Amino acid sequence: MAKVKLKIIESNCRCNYHNVGDEFIVEDLCPPICHELWSCMYPFVYALQNGAMLDYGNEKAPMFDIKCPDEERVIIHGERI
Repeated sequence: MAKVKLKIIESNCRCNYHNVGDEFIVEDLCPPICHELWSCMYPFVYALQNGAMLDYGNEKAPMFDIKCPDEERVIIHGERI
């Protein structure tokens, strides 16, 4: 299974749980990311780990950007490595 790198590119987390520049490598275990945000991004992570190409703008790419469901306070970029 491929690895996926997650990087916090914007953060206004009300609990100061995530900071801009934080990076995580996802292999087989959930990284230390809040559950609400992880629930939103897990399908994309799983797809990338299994070779999918995702819609990214007007093209397909092995990456995604996702916003926190809590008023979009955190934005994460994920990509297959």
